[in-house]
Amino acid sequence: MRRRKRKAAESTGGEGPGAAGLYCWDDLGWEELSPRLFRRMVSGERAMFTQILLKRGAAVPWHDHENEQFSYVLSGSLRFELKEGKGRTIDVLAGEIIHIPSALPHRVQALEDSLSIDIFSPPRQDWLDGADDYLKQS
Repeated sequence: MRRRKRKAAESTGGEGPGAAGLYCWDDLGWEELSPRLFRRMVSGERAMFTQILLKRGAAVPWHDHENEQFSYVLSGSLRFELKEGKGRTIDVLAGEIIHIPSALPHRVQALEDSLSIDIFSPPRQDWLDGADDYLKQS
């Protein structure tokens, strides 16, 4: 399937709250959080859609958030450690999705170069405000 190329002006968000928007990942560019961790995101009022690029060995330290999270691994593999009961470790491979409920402490390690789509509801306000220093240490 061939993707139609859009002009930059066509690939823009809506005009204000509640408006529809059209986005193209290639137009958004990557935000470098550390030498091994990059992201780009689109946020609405009730959900946030992100692309996360983790180089092998990247580690996101223990954290939790009010946001429900779905992580879909497009390529590579990620190890999620969950403080659930006695604790669980789940390796998520390309084509697999992990659901992390609200307030569940977790951390992530890239077992190889990996690309994931992460969806958060509600949007991660700490990411929008830049109050996410824990990510910049990976």
